[in-house]
Amino acid sequence: MLIRRRVVHIAVMLSSAALLMGGCTVGPKYVRPTAEVPADYKETGPNWKVAQPSDAIAKGTWWEIYDDPQLNSLEEQVTVANQSLKAAQATFAEARAAIRIARAPYYPSATAGITAAHYTTSANSALHSAQDAHYQDYQIPFDASWEPDLWGRVRRTVEAARSEAQASASDLANVDLSLHAELAQDYFELRGLDSQKQLLDSTVSAYQEALKLTQSRYTGGIASAVDVAQAQTQLETTRAQDQDVDVQRAAFEHAIAVLTGKPPYQFSVSLSPLGPPPMAIPVGLPSQLLERRPDIAAAERRVQEANANIGVAKAAYYPNVVLSAGAGVDSSTIGTLLQGASGFWSLAGSAAELVFDGGARRGATEQARAAYDLSVDNYRQTTLNAFQEVEDNLAALQVLQGEAKTQEVAVAAAQHSLDLSNSRYKGGVADYLEVITAQSAALADQRTAVDILTRRMTASVLLIKALGGGWDVSKIPPL
Repeated sequence: MLIRRRVVHIAVMLSSAALLMGGCTVGPKYVRPTAEVPADYKETGPNWKVAQPSDAIAKGTWWEIYDDPQLNSLEEQVTVANQSLKAAQATFAEARAAIRIARAPYYPSATAGITAAHYTTSANSALHSAQDAHYQDYQIPFDASWEPDLWGRVRRTVEAARSEAQASASDLANVDLSLHAELAQDYFELRGLDSQKQLLDSTVSAYQEALKLTQSRYTGGIASAVDVAQAQTQLETTRAQDQDVDVQRAAFEHAIAVLTGKPPYQFSVSLSPLGPPPMAIPVGLPSQLLERRPDIAAAERRVQEANANIGVAKAAYYPNVVLSAGAGVDSSTIGTLLQGASGFWSLAGSAAELVFDGGARRGATEQARAAYDLSVDNYRQTTLNAFQEVEDNLAALQVLQGEAKTQEVAVAAAQHSLDLSNSRYKGGVADYLEVITAQSAALADQRTAVDILTRRMTASVLLIKALGGGWDVSKIPPL
């Protein structure tokens, strides 16, 4: 009973000390760094979609705006099976565990145990007694110690760990966004190659018919052997281009397989050409970008982490205060071990101040301040990079939209020229070189049109990624 009262008394004293001495926190108060934000995006032209209150990129599943079931299925596989994403999730779990470690010094550390010993004294010892030459000692000790967070070192450490975990959560979101965007890019590149393949297959068929016609005309004495050779050359050159598309397509298919967590030999994507051009994407205001980019959020959280580390460094200038307590029972025989007379207890406190450290604390503080300045610079640079990425892809989409309209005219003109050349050749007015020239121009313009559409699709993906993919800072866990 006496031991129990002593332990309660010790606990009350430790709790009182926590209330009295836990209110001071050294180090600068965190203020979010400023970043230059333009009033509007430079590359939003007069025809760009103005964002309305109801306009938004789908939260989490932004790829659904393309209305492509196969793309949706592949993106879901990235979420489940991508190994890089799993690694980022493990990093976040590690950062969360670090918070628990940082919080542990808030509480006393305690140890308990049991010891049993047999002693034999030396016969030549001055204290030797034949009666007490052999004896036993049994103990059940309980010890507790605690360093109260007088100067906020633990609080600043927890703050830094929490900020790093939140930055890790933002890193995870950024990896998730980047991987899904990479898959969408690869997917549209692959579909662009499918469109090229479809175009080249139909062109090869048309050139085969042209070769048959030229051979018939040669047999009839209307065309020369040169015409046949030219038609054969045109056909085989186009076949080679057709086969080269297969090489490029295989590389994108393999890349998609890895992104979805599958070995390439187990994976294939059926051929399908590109669909319609991308829809207009609401970009919102530049100020919203700071809330919508996970990489900006991660950089900002690391600024707060660096700010907290300044407080940790400054706390080293103040004394360390340690409170300790011990209690238990001790007896030479087991029979009397739990009797009241066997109890013991102790209560102690100590304070120590580092008098000389050769400038180590000052160096640590300067290092922490430099790390803070570095994190602010990184934050501002990340913000600038974000605005650049948005502007780049806005410009790309705007220019490509106009280029696509121009190219439509070029394709129509090239096809008309080819029709005229074929008619002139069949009528004996033109030689086959004119036909080949028109064929090459028509095929080149058609392939350029497909390439422009592919670039428009990938630029729209990059714009969504640059805008944060529907993510916002409210998704950072409070931890």
